[in-house]
Amino acid sequence: MTEKRASRLSCERARAFPIEKALAKLGHFPTRTNNKEAWFLSPYRSETQASFKVSKKLNRWYDHGAGIGGNVIDIVCLITKWSIKEVLEFLSFDQISFSFQQQLIFKKEKEAGIEITRTGEIHHYALKDYVSSRKITIDIAKKLCKEVHYRIRGVDYYSIGLKNDSGGWELRNRYYKNSSSPKDITHVKNGNSKLIVTEGMFDMLSLLEKNTKLDSEFDFLIMNSAAFIKKVWSELKQYDFIDLYLDNDSTGRKLTQELLDCSKNCIDQSGLYEGFKDMNEKLMVEVKNDDGKGRQDVFL
Repeated sequence: MTEKRASRLSCERARAFPIEKALAKLGHFPTRTNNKEAWFLSPYRSETQASFKVSKKLNRWYDHGAGIGGNVIDIVCLITKWSIKEVLEFLSFDQISFSFQQQLIFKKEKEAGIEITRTGEIHHYALKDYVSSRKITIDIAKKLCKEVHYRIRGVDYYSIGLKNDSGGWELRNRYYKNSSSPKDITHVKNGNSKLIVTEGMFDMLSLLEKNTKLDSEFDFLIMNSAAFIKKVWSELKQYDFIDLYLDNDSTGRKLTQELLDCSKNCIDQSGLYEGFKDMNEKLMVEVKNDDGKGRQDVFL
């Protein structure tokens, strides 16, 4: 196959990528939507009334305020100012295996750098909706997280952010999972002699959702990466009781065993969510099965 033909086929596949999803990956969400179309504030110019329409059936967009339209490649180029090659790489992420996709994302971010532009209370409706989809109430999310706006390669994004001990941020939204430098653990010191350890922020938020008074009894440590296991070891010495809520997968079980071997004060609590990958997955299923009645079992 010639390079020109391969490029043409890549463009054809990329044009099938849903415009609404591409806009979301770039941090733009609709002001209103239905089964046929979605309306946005223009993602590349300033306006107060949404005039940018996406046809879900045709997978085409039209900006009534500017009088132009096109396909998904056109709009990503217009927003980001990237080359066609860069846009195709961006749109191909979802068609690549997850592990390789993450490598590409982190590679691009490492090369370009993440510039944090501002942080504050969680207000954006799309982020509130994302938090709600994880079955976390916004008041609980605000206990640990902020709304973080940041820039990559000149493109603006926003996410739920958890600040780490070195001033970097773990960043999450419905479409992206990434982090700014420097990477580190997040150790929340509430002045207690007992500690809870989780791998990620949503597992800690899930525990807080089940028991809103945890911070009066426990300090919190969120690993943010399995690579920080040795740093976690050094933090355990100051605690009399350490509850481990790590993932029920091979990595989580390995980390749990290492921490149990490190301190006799550690207790493996993963049996409380046996059959689920992690604490948040259990919470999501519980809330769904409860038909919104709000029943929550207090573990602690």
